Parts: sequence; structure tokens; C-alpha cells
Amino acid sequence: MSAPASGGRPGRRLLVEADGGSRGNPGPAGYGALVRDALTGEVLAEVAESIGTATNNVAEYRGLIAGLGAAAAVDPSARVQVRMDSKLVVEQMSGRWKIKHPDLVPLALRAREAAAGLGSVEYTWIPRERNAHADRLANEAMDAAARGEQWSRGTGGASRGTAAPPEEEDGPAEAPAWSSAATTPTVTLLLRHGETALSVEKRFAGTGDFPLTGNGAAQAEAAARALRGQGIDAIVTSPLSRCRDTAAAVAAATGAPVRVEEGLRETDFGDWEGLTFAEVGERWPGELKAWLADPSAAPPNGESFTATARRVRTALDKIKVRHRHRKVLVVTHVTPIKLLVVSALGAPMRAMYRMQLDVASLTRIDWYDDGPATLRSFNDVHHL
Repeated sequence: MSAPASGGRPGRRLLVEADGGSRGNPGPAGYGALVRDALTGEVLAEVAESIGTATNNVAEYRGLIAGLGAAAAVDPSARVQVRMDSKLVVEQMSGRWKIKHPDLVPLALRAREAAAGLGSVEYTWIPRERNAHADRLANEAMDAAARGEQWSRGTGGASRGTAAPPEEEDGPAEAPAWSSAATTPTVTLLLRHGETALSVEKRFAGTGDFPLTGNGAAQAEAAARALRGQGIDAIVTSPLSRCRDTAAAVAAATGAPVRVEEGLRETDFGDWEGLTFAEVGERWPGELKAWLADPSAAPPNGESFTATARRVRTALDKIKVRHRHRKVLVVTHVTPIKLLVVSALGAPMRAMYRMQLDVASLTRIDWYDDGPATLRSFNDVHHL
């Protein structure tokens, strides 16, 4: 039950055994992985980590990614056989099963990128009893997560654990912004598109393709001038024309390549599209009240903020994989930007109702590999 994942050049033969799990699914979660010499069976590296609250499948993918990284540290030209007792991960990474859950898509992308850096990788399912070493490491990590500890085991076998900070409403708190992160961040400059006729009249503008006004085009040019010389490596934009046209202006000024990301489109406001807040309140008073009180509530025939948050987070994960440690301009809409700020701050979803975000404004968030994110600026309109 194996399939090649990346084409190969000759190199050392290594085995990666990986596992992950959670107590509650989702619940306190962790992963474990090790690297063996395929000929001697000698354990060359071990990695394990508690990852807070997650599902079994997320933890298993995290274990795979860590195992591939450990193999690359041993020998980047190695021919690797991955052995896991997760049928789902093995079949998805072998290309036989489709990846349907949005939380797994960016993890699979990270795993494929890690595999592409090795000589060759193939995936084999093994029963749990033959994956006992990785299972033991994963259980140590889950035990630490259940105790509320941030814990990891490195390749030398040393462990570290600290009490986790208190939990916020939407999940575990991360390190404060003044703490020193151990990695170079992936920088996202979040640019809201320029003015449209609907933004002038403060109407709901979701997935409808409303063009920039003349003033909106001038705002895009002003943002482009401000961003020239800022070292932007790439531009990622919503598919809607008001964002694509704003992105094109910046691309012309900076020379950065542009890629469209479907997950960055605005929330679908359904039957409320094109209406003012007052008009919606007159026609759907109950639905509007529920929508304002609960992010999981959707407008009639529309999309909830909770659903938007899932696809925006997936889009962010793709950006962090494709443009790791680089500076990326993200051209998008009010809701995706506010949701990314909420995510960076670890704030409750209701915090987005208290944010003012102007057209053509810039917001900067730095995302670090070792956990914390830093909001560097918000709703910057100095260029307008």
C-alpha cells in the first residue's frame, strides 16, 4: 500500500514513522515522529510536540510534516518511506483519496512541499501495533497538552515543557507581542480594495462584482505609490474585480507577481446584497438581530462569518506555505481583513463588530512559525 510522492535522485534510505492524536477529537492533541536508517533500523531522530486543541487528523498531519522535516535534516537527498497507521493520511498523500476537509488542505500542502525537498517519498499504511514508537511519542505530547503544557521533544531527545497561558474565549492564548519570536515572520500587508458605488452608500457588497469608482481607482494608485519600494515579494488577491483592479495598480508599481485566491472573496450576504443596513432592518429585523449576535448565523441564502473565517484561514495557510518568511500584499475585503486581525489577536469573533476599516486602508500582521502573530498596524490611510 504505497505510492511515490516525489520523483527521486539516489540517496540514503530512511524510514519515517509518524503518529498523532487528540483526547476528545477535538481535544488536547500532540504528535510524534521518528527517523530510522532503513538498513540498520537505528533511530536517527525523534520529534514530538503538544499542539493544544486539535482533531486527530490535524495531529496526524502535523506528525507527518515533522517527520519529513526531521528526515530532511538527516539527509535531504534521502529516499524516504513513510509509515503511518492513519489510513486517511496515507491514502490522501498517495493521491488516491480526495482531501475534503478545509482544515487539512493547507497541512497537506505543507507535507507535499516538505516531501518535494527530499529525494523521493512513498507512503505505506501499517497497523497501530507496528507504529508503537511514534504512538508513544504522540501520547507523551497529548499528556502534556492535557496538562496545559507547551511541550516538545527535539532530535536529541531533550524535552521542554512550560505551563500554558490561560485560555481565551476562542482558544489558547499565544505569546505576547513583546516576546521574542525565534523565526523570521511571514509578513502580510492587508489592503482593502478602493471605493465602489456601494461602499459610498454603505450598502452590503459581498460576492457581487462591483467595480471601482473613479475615486476608487485613484485610491488604488495612491496605495501603489505608498507600497513602491517596500520590498513586496508577491501579491495575492480576491477574485472580485474591485480587488483585482486594486492589485493590478500595485503590481504595476512594484513589479510583484499577482495570484488570485478564491478564499479571499468577501462574505456572501445573500438576499441582503446591495441593500443598506436600514433596509435590511426593515425587511428582516429578526434575522438581522440574530446575525449581529451570532457569527454562525447567516443572512437569508448567504454565508455566516464562521464559514467565511474557515476559508480565510485556509487561504492564509496557503500564503504562509507558498511565501514563507516573505512579504506578501493581500488585497481583499472588509470581512476577511477583520477576521485575520481577530485570528492574530486571539480575540473573540464579536470583536470584529468594533473595528472600523476604511477603503484602500492598509493593515499589517506578522505571522511567526513558532506561534505568536503580531498586529503591526491597522487601518492605515496616511497615503490617501
